[in-house]
Amino acid sequence: MRFQTLRYTLPLLLLFFFIDGCSKYPLNKLDETILPSDPAVLWGEMTLKIMTKMPLNTPTYASRALGYMGLTMYESVVYGSNNNQSLVNQLSGLTALPIPDTTQNYNWILALNAGQAAQLKNLYDYMDAARQYSIDSLESVIQNRYAVLGTQEINDRSIAFGRAIAAAIFDWSKTDGGFQGYLRNFDTNYAFPTGPGYWVAAIGGQSASKIPLHPYWGKNRTFAPSNLSLAIPSMIPYSTDPNSAYYQQYFAVYKKSQTLTQTDKEIAAWWGDDPSESFSPPGHSYNIANIAIKTSKPDLMKAAETYARVGMSVGDAFVSCWKAKYTYFCERPSNYVRTVIDNTWYQLWPEPPFPAFYSGHSVQSSASAVVLADLYGDNFTLIDNSNLYRVRDTIRNIDFKARTFTSFSAIALESGQSRILGGIHTQQDNEIGIAQGKIVGANINALKWRKPAIMSREINF
Repeated sequence: MRFQTLRYTLPLLLLFFFIDGCSKYPLNKLDETILPSDPAVLWGEMTLKIMTKMPLNTPTYASRALGYMGLTMYESVVYGSNNNQSLVNQLSGLTALPIPDTTQNYNWILALNAGQAAQLKNLYDYMDAARQYSIDSLESVIQNRYAVLGTQEINDRSIAFGRAIAAAIFDWSKTDGGFQGYLRNFDTNYAFPTGPGYWVAAIGGQSASKIPLHPYWGKNRTFAPSNLSLAIPSMIPYSTDPNSAYYQQYFAVYKKSQTLTQTDKEIAAWWGDDPSESFSPPGHSYNIANIAIKTSKPDLMKAAETYARVGMSVGDAFVSCWKAKYTYFCERPSNYVRTVIDNTWYQLWPEPPFPAFYSGHSVQSSASAVVLADLYGDNFTLIDNSNLYRVRDTIRNIDFKARTFTSFSAIALESGQSRILGGIHTQQDNEIGIAQGKIVGANINALKWRKPAIMSREINF
């Protein structure tokens, strides 16, 4: 018996699923190619809905949250797969997770559903009642629609398993250094260097804080052990000499700002991803995963793996990036240009409250592109709709228009380039970020996602 293709329509809480004869399939011998990805996508979209304009949310904390959301989705369904295996004993310090009773049947969609609902509330435990209601409503709708897949006993067991996975991963997350990081976005006791070449708080930036964001984030544990030991790349030495490489980096940003086309401005705005106005930069990458899944319509297992790889890649990318940012504490173009080149200059886009080198957009977009290309091939056409909900920026005369790409690598390149167009990063920041992201993503891909060939047969629980 095969599952009928499932489709859903928005609004989210009014969706309906049509299932034909599903309850007859033996759930303890799941072939993952049978289960549709729709429930996974709904939770991918709900996660970003909850994160959008979430108070206290930051790109650092959001990247971490997405890593745990993706991993929770993956581990809640992986034991229903013939080909994939758990990441226990592969990730940093993750030595155990609950395992299903091999003598019993499971409704894996309900396991995924319960795990996502629980984990999202765990990670954003301060969310308002409206957001909690949205989570509970989606959980209830999916649970009711897919209850036909199993008996009450099977469904109860599955829900309990999904929640147990979420609880175990959440307990593990508390030891990574970023637990409840939203409570300490700006450390007033942090002493940072001052002087030529060092970061200073922006005038009219994204935040009014004069203190940089999450100065210790680079010390956090990464998901992939190999990403924890990445070397910090070197940067061009500070200089005010017009013939120096450092000067030329900033002068190029200044010159480009004087010839921006309307398309340039739209690209800068599209990738602005201010957490106070959107679901944050890593959320943009997670939405690219949403779009890729909806475009290619993979099975449930591949969808869950997609969210896990993208989530953990952006999580590790931000740890790696923050390590460099707070090693060099490098200034942004606004400070250098106004100090050395033109004291009347202002960049197009408001800058975030942390040092420049290297670009967080570049590294996380690059890491995400690497894992998506490994799953779907780099030559993949999609329409990025991430910021279509944004209203026109009347101050800068910019509309938010959907953007079409023909490869994941092109997405990463434009994301990084947008920061130069916005005047908040140099080409060095971008190029190093892209290069580091490729390494981070490759290390996520190198995890043993598949069972050894000798084991890749139908599971007989």
